[in-house]
Amino acid sequence: MADADADTRPNVLLVLTDQERYDCSAPEGPPVETPAIDRLSSEGVRFEQACTPISICSSARASLLTGQFPHGHGMLNNCHEPDAIRANLPADMPTFSEELVAAGYDLTYTGKWHAGRDQTPADFGFSYLGGSDEHHDDIDAAFREYRADRGTPVGEADLAEEIYTGDDPRDGDEGTFVAAKTPVDIEETRPYFLAERTIDAIEDHAEGDGDGPFFHRADFYGPHHPYVVPEPYASMYDPEAIEPPASYAETYDGKPRVHENYLTYRGVDDFDWELWAEAVAKYWGFVTLIDHQLERILDALAEHGLADETAVIHASDHGDFAGSHRQFNKGPLMYDDTYRIPLQVRWPGVADAGARSETPVHLHDLAATFLELADVPVPDSFDSRSLVPLLENGGEPPAALDWRASTFAQYHGDEFGLYSQRMVRTADYKYVYNGPDIDELYDLTADPAELQNLVDHPEYEEVRRDMRTRLVDWMDETEDPNRVWVTDVLENGS
Repeated sequence: MADADADTRPNVLLVLTDQERYDCSAPEGPPVETPAIDRLSSEGVRFEQACTPISICSSARASLLTGQFPHGHGMLNNCHEPDAIRANLPADMPTFSEELVAAGYDLTYTGKWHAGRDQTPADFGFSYLGGSDEHHDDIDAAFREYRADRGTPVGEADLAEEIYTGDDPRDGDEGTFVAAKTPVDIEETRPYFLAERTIDAIEDHAEGDGDGPFFHRADFYGPHHPYVVPEPYASMYDPEAIEPPASYAETYDGKPRVHENYLTYRGVDDFDWELWAEAVAKYWGFVTLIDHQLERILDALAEHGLADETAVIHASDHGDFAGSHRQFNKGPLMYDDTYRIPLQVRWPGVADAGARSETPVHLHDLAATFLELADVPVPDSFDSRSLVPLLENGGEPPAALDWRASTFAQYHGDEFGLYSQRMVRTADYKYVYNGPDIDELYDLTADPAELQNLVDHPEYEEVRRDMRTRLVDWMDETEDPNRVWVTDVLENGS
């Protein structure tokens, strides 16, 4: 006889990747093997219009944690940098994780953090299970100990096929490390180790005697550069077979000056497609390596009888240029390459299998979603909307629910200074406000590569006016502190 008092709220497994492009797992995207993500899409809802609120690690991760746009939580750039506007989140700022702990969830965490210079997941209700390294998060030494025990200490493997930014792409004495092949076994990579720790957590939850459900967060350090992968992933994709994306034809004509400046700043102005294709092949291999680890995690859920009672979410903090627009990494370029993100949600018994949602949503909408899954009220401070009504309705908003037909995003500058950018995106158009330079308007249907800036095109005057109005509405609704003067510019500008 079933226990009438049993907790029927679902477990939650969040798998967050670092700088994973939307198109790598899209049906119409490049030929990247992602069987686990495809499995989640076939067994749940795939969101095709999901965007990050900001394309920089700390800010996006802080938004996910707090349910707020960056101007709300104040972590506007990376917390580990010397110019960080906010190194740590205020202690009294509500987060979804602390709300879940108060509601009886058992929270565990593996992998990358990067949402506070001195804070750790433990400060926000998680039991941290290890996996960090010196990539901005020196929380513990678990991965280093793991590698040392296997006889291949971190940093001692002889890499091959290395690529660096700068004048000589094969010279590691200057520039940024882009990609390489590592001789270590798959079992010695950090993605494998993080999957192992996540599987351990699943086993512990399955065998534990806790009364409440669990929430586990697995944060992979990739496919963020450097794209360092072992075989078979290092040679899984043939660079000679990789065609340049349409955006590789970028000329920067009519674009903000910073776009072209970033080629030099990032050290890739002399990269040709042959070199980019070699890097992209490693990036794709990194995506597939992580996907295979996700597959192991999903299998572990099933083996322990937890699949039917666990909502599984896969997303990324933001994307990666990986040669698109001839750019490397990310920056003050608000293209879909870095702002559109993958998002799949499998929730057995609730979310329709194989549903494709065109509803525009944000990464940090997951914060409110987690709370509704747990029957917890969403704090007033949150700027996010729960996706539960969409998941219960085939990925589309119920008729009675008013849902915006656009997403809102921002950028506040990075290594070489602060500046203000705001963006509004619909399925058809994108408008980018650039305070110190020309604004941008793209017709995403006619020009999905976002090559032609139409902001001054006379035939798009009505579209420009509509998109500016949408942007003003978003800034007003979210109490964006820049709304006073930006609104005046947008409403009165030509």
